[in-house]
Amino acid sequence: MSYGPPPGLPVVDAMTPPVLVLPGPVTRDEVRGLSDDVRTLLRAGPARVVVCDVGGLGPPGLAAVDLLARLQLAARRAGGRIRLRDPDPALCALLDLAGLRFEVEGQVEEREPALGVEEAVEPADPPV
Repeated sequence: MSYGPPPGLPVVDAMTPPVLVLPGPVTRDEVRGLSDDVRTLLRAGPARVVVCDVGGLGPPGLAAVDLLARLQLAARRAGGRIRLRDPDPALCALLDLAGLRFEVEGQVEEREPALGVEEAVEPADPPV
């Protein structure tokens, strides 16, 4: 028994960007293929962001910094950017030390206060 497609437009979540899972230690030869994957994902749909799951990269080092810098460059050349998912805090510190800024999933943007955080009030402040 077969069924036809449901009537109407398919349900598509346009806000969910594509995800590229970066495997364990990446060799220099694999960087070009991953850069091509980023460009392909950006050209395939309306998303301007590719989420790179870096949880499996292993211990952070200069090879990981080089990989992420090249992926960001490939994404920028294709008109988009990459966002990191599940980065090791040491990797974030190493990227910051290298002067590279990446958007990280789950982080609050710089101009927005974190949810549930209230500003401190000094006892001498007049009531508003």
